Amino acid sequence: MSEGQIVVSGLTKQYNNVKAVDNLSFTIEPGRVTGFLGPNGAGKTTTLRMVLNLVTPTAGTATIGGQRYADLPKPLHSVGAVLEASSAHKARTGINHLKVICAAAGLPYSRADEVLAQVGLTPAAKRKFKGYSLGMRQRLGIAAALLGDPKVLILDEPANGLDPEGIRWMRDLLKALAEAGRTVLVSSHLLSEMELLADDVVIIAAGRLIAQGPVDTILNGKGTAASVRVRTPDAAKLTAALTGATVQPGADGALIITGVEAPAIGAAALRAGVELHELFTEKPDLEQVFLELTAGKAAIR
Repeated sequence: MSEGQIVVSGLTKQYNNVKAVDNLSFTIEPGRVTGFLGPNGAGKTTTLRMVLNLVTPTAGTATIGGQRYADLPKPLHSVGAVLEASSAHKARTGINHLKVICAAAGLPYSRADEVLAQVGLTPAAKRKFKGYSLGMRQRLGIAAALLGDPKVLILDEPANGLDPEGIRWMRDLLKALAEAGRTVLVSSHLLSEMELLADDVVIIAAGRLIAQGPVDTILNGKGTAASVRVRTPDAAKLTAALTGATVQPGADGALIITGVEAPAIGAAALRAGVELHELFTEKPDLEQVFLELTAGKAAIR
């Protein structure tokens, strides 16, 4: 088993009459960014907390490199985690907050300076935590998670409070960490960002696994066929020239065609002498696929 592999097997958590996580199993591989997705109340945070041994499972196991988090000899060197915006003493500076963690973990103080630079907070190193914005607190939390140079990074909604530039910075950072061989597991509601960031996704609803796999595979899965947007001054003639296609009216006079790919539509239009003003393949995005996969499956809590 790979040092950075996360394996969740039959994980279940029951709270009184509510089953927050229900026999959940999936595997997260190193060298990739995995998006952990689900509606509100799907059990994402509970699952991550069980992976980190902050919550005791009712049943099942969660291991990192074949071991429970609690059994890792040097957990900060193995796993970096941010489950909420960074918390620190309000009067403590960013650099001193990190140095306290270094002292507790037996790490050199130089790591505090290194990770602050890595997350772009060096100019604010000596500012007190109470003066940090939510976005700065998110960066400080990620800096703390990186102190031990861990093989695994687990982040719950890390983009909260970040502006567009900050979100792009985080995307580049997490991609670079995965390319360096680390395991990156990210829970987020920002589906458009996950489509840009993630290599793989794990989608859950009501505590159960709905889908898992590479983003491209999920987007091209059953029930999520691409459509072709066409503009032509002779819609009737084009429709008559197409075989095996479903043609529906779209916005602004366009046609939405399914069942035939764009090259075949272009060829049919050429043979029929139909003028085309637009021919564009509209592939399903992650938000559309997510909504289709989780429709009617979200838990009401």
